[in-house]
Amino acid sequence: MARAFPGLAVPLDKPPMEARLASRIPEGEGWQFEPKWDGFRCLAFRDGDAVELMSKSGKPLARYFPEIAEALLALDEARFVLDGELVLPLGDVLSFAALQMRLHPAASRIAKLSRETPAQLMLFDALQVGDESLLERPLTERRAALERFMRKASAPRLRLSPATLDPRVAAEWFERSGKALDGVVVKRLDGPYQPGERAMVKVKQQRTADCVVGGYRKGKNGVGSLLLGLRDKHGKLDYVGFTSSFSDEDRAALAKKLARDEGPSPFTGSSPGGASRWSNGRSTEWVSLKGDLVAEVTYDQVTGGRFRHGTTFLRWRPDKRPDQCTREQLGHELSLAALEQVFEGAEA
Repeated sequence: MARAFPGLAVPLDKPPMEARLASRIPEGEGWQFEPKWDGFRCLAFRDGDAVELMSKSGKPLARYFPEIAEALLALDEARFVLDGELVLPLGDVLSFAALQMRLHPAASRIAKLSRETPAQLMLFDALQVGDESLLERPLTERRAALERFMRKASAPRLRLSPATLDPRVAAEWFERSGKALDGVVVKRLDGPYQPGERAMVKVKQQRTADCVVGGYRKGKNGVGSLLLGLRDKHGKLDYVGFTSSFSDEDRAALAKKLARDEGPSPFTGSSPGGASRWSNGRSTEWVSLKGDLVAEVTYDQVTGGRFRHGTTFLRWRPDKRPDQCTREQLGHELSLAALEQVFEGAEA
């Protein structure tokens, strides 16, 4: 049986509406465009003195972000269900790594971090405000309800995410953010809120980087993945991630290509886990290469100086020298100055 706060029409285990990936911003009328934030998606519930934040996977988050729970409890409106993204300003950027640090088992650690590096909740949809569910209402009505809600809310931890009906403004967000914004989310103005359904469209930044191929891991059909490196400002080669987007046929051909480039590890900074076959003859988890090969890959986000997820192989770059593969290529975390430019560029 679905859990629920008694005063809310939306149960706590109701999943948020999701998005399908598209390569370009949809054309035509009837769309609303919003920035895609790089944080923790969550639904915020309040029923009187009870508050909870629920993750996309259905796990409670309020204990990890007590400052957000306190901000929600301080509002005059006593009943609501809102959709948003938890983000965390750290220094002059929104830091996903700092956000991950909040998922800590020790309550004392969480309390300390919540005081020193408080998070924010970026709100972009309303499922309920007051006693009535808004799930079946079109986005135009839900957005209007959310804007009225935010005009009454005076809480620095809560922010209304920008929205525009102009696709040109949405496209400009990429440039205004220094290409650090994660992407754009597109919703039908006449569409209801569809929990768990991919009823939205997301268009993500296309980020590429030329990387040194410093080694590889073996797979069943040859090469399992290529190990990628980038040079820091001192010229040291750091391990930054991997790519494994190859067909079985390509993996077998890769094994022959890479066999000609095997040699001592080129990683002079951080290295992949496990020993190299060039480490005193010990058995290996990965095979070292000389570091002469350069590959261009696409990636989504960077966290802690590495690609957060596996990358997609695009092509070999024989025209690029390994010493030209530097960290300067990487997209940076969204700066607070760029964030404010995105807000200023949105429609009032």
